[in-house]
Amino acid sequence: MNRRQFLQRSTTAGAAVLAGGAAFATGHRLTMPPLLDTRSSGRMNLTAQAGTTSFIGDVASRTAGFNQAFLGPTVVLQNGPLAARVENTLAEPISAHWHGLLVPGEHDGGPHLPVATGATWEPDMQIAQSPATIWYHSHIHGKTAPQVYAGLAGLIHLTDGRDDERGLPNTYGIDDLSLVIQDRRFDGGGRMVYDPTMMDLMHGFGGNRMMVNGQVGATAAVPAGITRLRLLNGSNGRIYTLHLSDDRPMHLITTDGGFLTAPITVQSLRLAPGERVEVLVDFSDGEAPALMSEPSRPFTVLPFAIDTSLAARIDRLPDVLDGVPLDLVGPAAKTRTVLLEMGMGGGMMGRREFSINGRPFAMDHLNFRVNLGDVERWTIRGAMVAHPFHVHGVVFRVLSENGAAPRPENIGWKDTVLVAGEAEIIARFDQPAAPETPYMFHCHILEHEDAGMMGQFSVT
Repeated sequence: MNRRQFLQRSTTAGAAVLAGGAAFATGHRLTMPPLLDTRSSGRMNLTAQAGTTSFIGDVASRTAGFNQAFLGPTVVLQNGPLAARVENTLAEPISAHWHGLLVPGEHDGGPHLPVATGATWEPDMQIAQSPATIWYHSHIHGKTAPQVYAGLAGLIHLTDGRDDERGLPNTYGIDDLSLVIQDRRFDGGGRMVYDPTMMDLMHGFGGNRMMVNGQVGATAAVPAGITRLRLLNGSNGRIYTLHLSDDRPMHLITTDGGFLTAPITVQSLRLAPGERVEVLVDFSDGEAPALMSEPSRPFTVLPFAIDTSLAARIDRLPDVLDGVPLDLVGPAAKTRTVLLEMGMGGGMMGRREFSINGRPFAMDHLNFRVNLGDVERWTIRGAMVAHPFHVHGVVFRVLSENGAAPRPENIGWKDTVLVAGEAEIIARFDQPAAPETPYMFHCHILEHEDAGMMGQFSVT
């Protein structure tokens, strides 16, 4: 038996101990974030607040969250009007960026839309896009990394109510699991700490413990049937290569921007900070693997356990889905080159050594203007490390990665793509953004973003 087989069998055996509803009464069962369903009211109220959270034992860590002590609720949206209200009770400005929502710049929640201490922000939005798993997080320049790390983030389900027609699991917390994957660093006393070193600034702040939905050491209960996993990489800098410990396949059904045209069967998938995917996993054999990450050193992200008290509603995989790819390729597309740069001048790591196209981010500098409705083709090149590249206000297609066809997880609609060398994308800019409230484009390693690897553009 080789090392990987040993790890697989040990992990599966450990998870199986918790199988069955009664066993979870004393075990550490993963819980889902609370639901904030806006479909009836058309209103979404979020309050940024300070708190304390005990992640390991009874040791309390200082945290922040939306409507709770750490992280935020899972917000359920549908297309149509949405009256949002974001209140800030923290001692510093925050914002609420809707990462993946296609809304005008004045509603996007970027650095130009801070919510001061004691203030509220009330955008009246109109949602009109395909179903997708989206997320929200604070986006204050220079403070994004520590604020998201502290807990100012949460998931969004944008739904059209047609998942039963698609044959997809959709019972929240039963066969449809929302999983916010994050690594966090804890000191010897069990307290969560954020104290980036020079190496952390280079590679992104990394943790020594995994948590899912703000919980350390939890096991996710699943029925003995097909389960839908909505996966968000909410880490500051860690990139995951995910697979199941017994090598069973995952069936990819969505990327950042919504459904594919048909499921894609994969053994593993790469998930960089800011990216989301939805996969279907068949647990009908009654076995309980774990979600693992490689490649440098295998480690467990989340164990699963079969709970026989949970109804297995779905017993077959859909053959097709209704994601509709649009052909954005054409001779009229404008082209741009985006260089993600990490300078090493003087041998010291300073804020101004991170830049895009040779210029660190400045709030008063607009990098360029895009014509409303134009299609543009961007070539993004990164240096030294792989950079998850995010563009606000659009979804795009990945045309190529280092001259080759995109990876399976980059085939669908995207708003974030990991650039490990070079990537080419194409997008149509259908949402307006005034110069006063522009869209951002940046590396989603949050320490890189805060240190200057970000730009901004208007769409008029």
